[in-house]
Amino acid sequence: MYAVGDSYEIDFSFSQEQVNDFCKISGDFNPLHWDAHFAAQTVFKKPIIHGALVASVFSRVMGMEFPGQGSVYISQLSEFKRPLYVDVVYQAKFKVISIDTLKHTAEIQTQVFDKERGKLMVDGVGKAMNAEKF
Repeated sequence: MYAVGDSYEIDFSFSQEQVNDFCKISGDFNPLHWDAHFAAQTVFKKPIIHGALVASVFSRVMGMEFPGQGSVYISQLSEFKRPLYVDVVYQAKFKVISIDTLKHTAEIQTQVFDKERGKLMVDGVGKAMNAEKF
């Protein structure tokens, strides 16, 4: 059983090929994500990763690792504070902030940091349900 304060961390990065695959899967072909020439003309200066692709790390962790298999990922609220780029190592951090034992749900803080610089890139809260773990 999990308790308030329990936490989990995972490092991740995405390649440009993975971003391009996500363009195909999602249908979001905004050139800001795949066209280096286009992105160079913007405030970002190079292609940025889709926010939904970054948030997919939250789904992976909640469904497979923390709280893990058998969990249902119910909701997510995220604030994307800074752009994320390909081939950069990021660290996703998860922390249980509340538990409703009657509904078998937990609110889990979901954050992404630039691992090298320590800057907060994404800040949010997700909710998961798991009858065996909450």
